Amino acid sequence: QVRLAESGGGLVQAGGSLRLSCAASGSVTRFNGMTWWRQAPGKQRELVANSHHGGHMVIADSVKDRFTASRDDAKNTLYLQMDSLVPEDSGRYYCVFDYVENGNTIRTTPWGQGTQVTVSA
Repeated sequence: QVRLAESGGGLVQAGGSLRLSCAASGSVTRFNGMTWWRQAPGKQRELVANSHHGGHMVIADSVKDRFTASRDDAKNTLYLQMDSLVPEDSGRYYCVFDYVENGNTIRTTPWGQGTQVTVSA
């Protein structure tokens, strides 16, 4: 079973930066989409960035001027570089990957523990 491990969260002052990582472990044929989500207390989960297989990246309008997502397929890892952070970016950040196993079965990873980001004013 493929598992994900998110890391890189923490407490940062407004205007600061953080770099999140999401590393996958397990045997797959290939990873397709890799997605960052976030959820703040009392709010719905929000898509932050989605990386298609081949590198096409979609970033949410709310963060596209400040966040950059990238992936390293050799390391099965998705990154999220977050700059100019504001308190509204606080929340728990999760990643989810779509993958192909055994050559033709498409699956989605379970939700992981996430990594907490807290931005102080």
